[in-house]
Parts: sequence; structure tokens; C-alpha cells
Amino acid sequence: MILQDEEKVLEKGKAAQGRKVIHADCDCFYAAVELRDNPDLRGRPLAVGGMPDKRGVIATCNYEAREFGVRSAMASGQALRLCPDLLIVPPRMKHYREVSREIHAIFTDYTDLIEPLSLDEAYLDVSDSERCRGSATLMAKELRQRVRKEVGIVISAGVAPNKFLAKIASDWNKPDGLFVITPDQVDEFVKQLPVSKLHGVGKVTAEKLRKKRIETCGDLRKYSKLELAKWFGRFGERLHELAYGIDNRAVETSRRRKSLSVEHTYDHDLPDIKAVQKEVFPLLESLESRWERISREYLPTKRFVKLKFNDFTQTTLETLLPAGESPFSPAEYQKLFKEAFERKKLPVRLAGIGIRLHDLKPPEGGRQLSLFDE
Repeated sequence: MILQDEEKVLEKGKAAQGRKVIHADCDCFYAAVELRDNPDLRGRPLAVGGMPDKRGVIATCNYEAREFGVRSAMASGQALRLCPDLLIVPPRMKHYREVSREIHAIFTDYTDLIEPLSLDEAYLDVSDSERCRGSATLMAKELRQRVRKEVGIVISAGVAPNKFLAKIASDWNKPDGLFVITPDQVDEFVKQLPVSKLHGVGKVTAEKLRKKRIETCGDLRKYSKLELAKWFGRFGERLHELAYGIDNRAVETSRRRKSLSVEHTYDHDLPDIKAVQKEVFPLLESLESRWERISREYLPTKRFVKLKFNDFTQTTLETLLPAGESPFSPAEYQKLFKEAFERKKLPVRLAGIGIRLHDLKPPEGGRQLSLFDE
């Protein structure tokens, strides 16, 4: 039986579910990048990882390989025994990080509240975003379309009132899926959710729950927080909240901006440098619009451009911004585009411009630095 103080916790949790959270997760990310870069490999089992003769393990694999039972963290030798035709390619982490940055750059068009979990997944809090008329569902659809078109990578996404449910939703219709859990659907959805889907429920906890005939979150609701805490310690309290779909964690990002950029992927490749240089004006208009929202918090220090050619290779070029000079000079960006274009002289499928930033906000006293702070 739920005690009175527990009812207050539940009401507080439900009241906090006014957020709109998207969990975006790239499907088979490393393998997807390799397949994008080498389309001839499509349709065959592919894995990214170490070689069997060096006791390598599989980092990720495509769905064709998964049909044979190949999984991440599996020894490469075992993977080859399960799937003799499996092609294992070595990881290219630097390249994957660059592709990840491209994807995250698209995310920033929808919100600044982004919590990266890894190179291939992130939470986005779009509660206050005005994109797509404020619809998180439409934002998720649009960003999935843009990542596919502009980066060549497929993303599955989940939309929900909190992080816990958004992450479950993104996995619901994989691969290449979108699943939405609206606030009025939370109670019924979670009630039928298997406890094995809950984050933190591993084999040991799952077996303990099974022995108590707890298979779903609906079963969990039969027990008070006190009972669950007695059985599972502090995690029992967490289980009690998850059983009702409650997750009050905010989407947190400890990182401040280091750059601001805009880019566009064209339906038809830009054939020459003149066509590329003409795109400076609409790109600048968009960049200046975004700059207005953060101009009091940062100081521009460099200009930069990015070009992606029709063979999917790309190049960036940047230059220092003289003190006191406006960063939004069409002529300067056109010069940078010309220098960048000369590196390959191929048709261009994507062009972007941006500025590097110095953060004017003083560091918070006593704040613990992120591993990624520089």
C-alpha cells in the first residue's frame, strides 16, 4: 500500500513532467559511417572492431551481422565463428568524432540544452524551442530527416516527458524508428512496461524481481517504496519512481559554446566556386540571427568555413578575426570558401560558415570540471 508521503512524491514527479525531451540514437553508428563511406559494403554483415588474432572485440555491427548473433563487446573470434562471412574493419575514432560533431551541430538548431551520452546518442530538451511550432514530435521527425540527408546517417528517436521514457522510446521502433510517448500516455505505457527495460535492472536484479513475480512496472506498483528499498536498497527507491514513469533529472550540459555555425546541404551539388560563394549571403543571414541570441555571452575570435564535397570528404578553414572587426563580412567568407574549394575542386554538397568563440561568462566557483573541459 502506498503511504501518504509516497503519494506526495508521485504528485511532485508527475507535476515535473512538463518537459519535452528527445533521445536521439544513431543506429549502429560506427558501422553506419563505414557503410556510408563505402556503399559497396551494403547488404553484407559488417562489424567495427579489433582483429581476432589480437584478441579483438566487436565495437558495433550492422543488423545483417546481428541476425547471426553477433553483438557489441563480443570477441571477434566468436563473431567470426557465428558469421564466417563477417567483414571486420578497424575503428576510425577520429573520423567518427567528426561525424558526431556534424550531427550535434544539427541538434543545436533545435536547442542549446543537449546532453551528449556518447558519440552516437544525446538527450535534447526542446521544451522551450520554437522550432516546428514547438512540437517535439515534428522536431524529432525533422532532425532525423536532416541527419539522414546532410550527414548520411540514420537516427532513431524517442519523444517523451522525461529522459527515462525518451530513452526507452528511442529503442522501441529501432532501426530507423520514431516513437512518441505523450504525457497522457505515460501511465498506461509504463504500467505494461517489462521491468527488464528499466535502466539499472541487470541480470541479478531481474532474477530477484522474477522470483517475487514482478514482471512489469504494474507489478512493481503493488509494493511500497519502503518494501522495495528493503529488498534493493537505494535502487529500490528508484524502482518505485520508475514504476510510475517518474524521472525528475534535467537534461544537463556542462559545456559552453566554443563555436557557432550554420550549414546547408543542397539538393543539387554546387558545381563551382562561384556557386559556392553565392551561398555566403543566406548563410550569413542565418548565422547573424543565431548570434543575436548569445552575443552578450561570447566574443568572436575566428571565422571559419566548411565544405563537404560530392565524394563525402570535407575540409574546414579558419582565420583569426582582427580586434574590433565585424565577424560577418561576406567578402572574407568568400575568400575562405575559395581557399577551401581549391583543396579538391569537386562539386560541393554542403557548405557552412561559423565563428569561434571566447566565453565571457566567468567560471562558477567550486564547479567540478567536466572531463571534456579545456
